[in-house]
Amino acid sequence: MRSQFNFRKLTLLACAALMLASFTLSSARAHKAPAVEYSFKVHNIGRNVILALMVSEDGKGYGKFDIGDGIEPGETVTLVWDKSTDNSKCAWFIKAVFDDGEQSPAKKFDFCEDDLVLEFK
Repeated sequence: MRSQFNFRKLTLLACAALMLASFTLSSARAHKAPAVEYSFKVHNIGRNVILALMVSEDGKGYGKFDIGDGIEPGETVTLVWDKSTDNSKCAWFIKAVFDDGEQSPAKKFDFCEDDLVLEFK
């Protein structure tokens, strides 16, 4: 009789330990750290609205960076890189396209720099 009681006790302890372990694992998954977003700021110090930013890793072929409806003169906005660029190099060339059709010269920026603010005029 005594051995049967010990077996039940051992079984209950094992089940409790298993439940605790599975709860800990599921809790750890639920509280997983959010993905890192790589961002930078753009400050328009010019007199015209910035309609687009053109970006390039090599300074040759440019793609359009989505900035929404534009960046007004005097405005500073925070922009977030697309996740597809997470494994790219830190240095990128960027130029601004203004509402009068003009483009700024391309500038090379290090996007691994903390609190990066790009200024265009």
